[in-house]
Order: sequence, then C-alpha cells, then structure tokens
Amino acid sequence: MKRLFTILSALSLIATACHREPYADAFITPNPAYVGEDIKFDNISINTDYVEWDMGDGTSSTAYNLKHYYIDPGTYTVTQRAFRDKGGVNVASHVVEVWGAELEIIVQEYYDIGAPEGALIPGASVMLYPTLSDWENFTNPVVQYIDGVAVTELFTNSIGKVVFDDLSYQSYYVDVWHQNWSNEPLAFEDVGWIETQMLEGAYYQTFIAFVDPVEFTMKSTSRPEGQLRKLEDAAPAQKRDLMINKISKPRK
Repeated sequence: MKRLFTILSALSLIATACHREPYADAFITPNPAYVGEDIKFDNISINTDYVEWDMGDGTSSTAYNLKHYYIDPGTYTVTQRAFRDKGGVNVASHVVEVWGAELEIIVQEYYDIGAPEGALIPGASVMLYPTLSDWENFTNPVVQYIDGVAVTELFTNSIGKVVFDDLSYQSYYVDVWHQNWSNEPLAFEDVGWIETQMLEGAYYQTFIAFVDPVEFTMKSTSRPEGQLRKLEDAAPAQKRDLMINKISKPRK
C-alpha cells in the first residue's frame, strides 16, 4: 500500500510538472538607452510558448525576442505577457529609461569655398522647431530648462556655440536671429541650411548654422509677431556646395 501511495505521488508530481504555469521575464540591454538606440528585449520566460509585448509608447509586438527604439526621452513601462499553449498567462513589467539627444549648434558666417572661414557669431539667439511648418509660423518651439526655468531661446557663447539637450530622435529646424545676422536668407535658398540630421542620442552631434548678413536690424531677443515665412513661396535654388554641416561621432 505504501508503495502504491509513492507511485501515485510521483505520477501526481509528473502531471503537475506537465502543466506548470508560465513565468514572464526578460533581459533588457542597454538600459538606460538613448533615443534612436536599439534596445534588445531577450525573452527568458519559463514554460512559455509565446509572448506579447506592450512597449509603453503606443506600440506592441508578438515577437519572441525583439529590438525596439524610442523616439522621445522618458521613462517607459514595458508590459510582457507570457502564454502557454495549454493555458495560463503571466505578466511582468519592466521599466526602461530613455535619455534624450544632445545637439551642439555653431553659428557661423557663411563663406565661399577657398575664402577664409567665416566668423563665429557670439550672442546670437537660437531656437529649435520640431517641424518646418512650426519654423515658418513661429509655433511650438523646443523648450529647455535652465536652472528650473523653461525657456525657448538660447544664446551662443563667446565662440558662437550653444547646446540643446533632452531632444527626440528626429530632425529639427534651426532659427538664428542676431542684430546683423540671420539664417533665414539661406533657408529660402534651400531648407537643408536649417534642417538638422536625425538626432540619435548615442552620438555627439553638431550642426553648423550658417548665417548671412541682414540689411535691416532685427531684435536679438524676440521674433517678429504675426509674420509668416513660407519657404514654398521662395524661388527654387540649389544648396551651396560648401561642406557637410551635420557632424556626428559616437559617444565614448
């Protein structure tokens, strides 16, 4: 009788093992990551036949393992659901931190090929816009926080440089104003003079914002109100063959 009880107990354990519930888990690297950087989500779930992922940014996937990148900086909660064909589901949450991109903008006087390099412009007002339409209409400028204060306008230092940070994985449109200089005339020649590269956070990135002299005085601390700039109305022109003015190098 004792032997029969032992056999029945063993059979019960085997049956239980055959119907173990799934357990959801994943190995995530890198975490933290930068915007635009591929993050690997390696599924290490137990007793799992398939999984579902909610990436926390409005996207989802049913891949067993996957790579995913985020466009905007922030903290995301990734929900992983592990399923077993015989029934059962287990849910795990993973917190992923995403750092924004940094962009150094150098404001420099335009110069012709073969001529001495143009001067760097200190004290120039620089604003970033997320779309060309925003640039044209002076709407939705990028906000930066300086000592806890929200500002939309930064000024170049003594060597003509300014840095924007916590940016998304996208291109931006650069607006430079100074009492004697502007990049608006160049923009009317070709939008490429004001459009940055895609800002991948894993790279140090520099954009040279060339400017031309203006024939009239503009405020260096504000933009014209009620005035629209429509590049589509400008005469078509070919971008000047000067240099590659969008520079990226890997972060160390």
